[in-house]
Amino acid sequence: MNMQMKIQPHTIAILVDNEAGVLARVIGLFSGRGYNIESLTVAEVDATAHTSRITIVTSGTPEVIEQIEAQIKRLVPVHRVVNWTVAKPGIEREMALVKVVGTGEKRSEAMRIAEVFRARIIDTGLTSFVFEISGAPSKVDNFLDLMRPLGLVDVSRTGVAAISRGPEAM
Repeated sequence: MNMQMKIQPHTIAILVDNEAGVLARVIGLFSGRGYNIESLTVAEVDATAHTSRITIVTSGTPEVIEQIEAQIKRLVPVHRVVNWTVAKPGIEREMALVKVVGTGEKRSEAMRIAEVFRARIIDTGLTSFVFEISGAPSKVDNFLDLMRPLGLVDVSRTGVAAISRGPEAM
């Protein structure tokens, strides 16, 4: 496959006015053109300026990602768009709540793995645990892969939050 055609995930942060309908317009841009959203987080980041940050993880060729960025920039309430995948390296984190059901050796193994991954036990019963884990999305993925054979029954993930390194703001 040509390197130009390589499909890879991109983390795109969008600073927008915090007003009704903005998220729907951004999401509509993706769905209307058939682009998949792999992760989506949104929250107000400046109450005084009434701005929110939308962080989207999507996949595509470099050309498709450029097209997505250009189309997002044309939306009226958008202040800034940053593709953290191609900008200078940033920090990506995600949090997940993970429910594991098991007893005996499987329970002990789940607790040992959780300790290695620095996952916290936030709820426990006679046959189940709920772990809280945060870190790079790949760390969360690896933790889930190890928990599946030990009785993983439910997962709730926040989606990716991303920020630049250094003193500059978005």
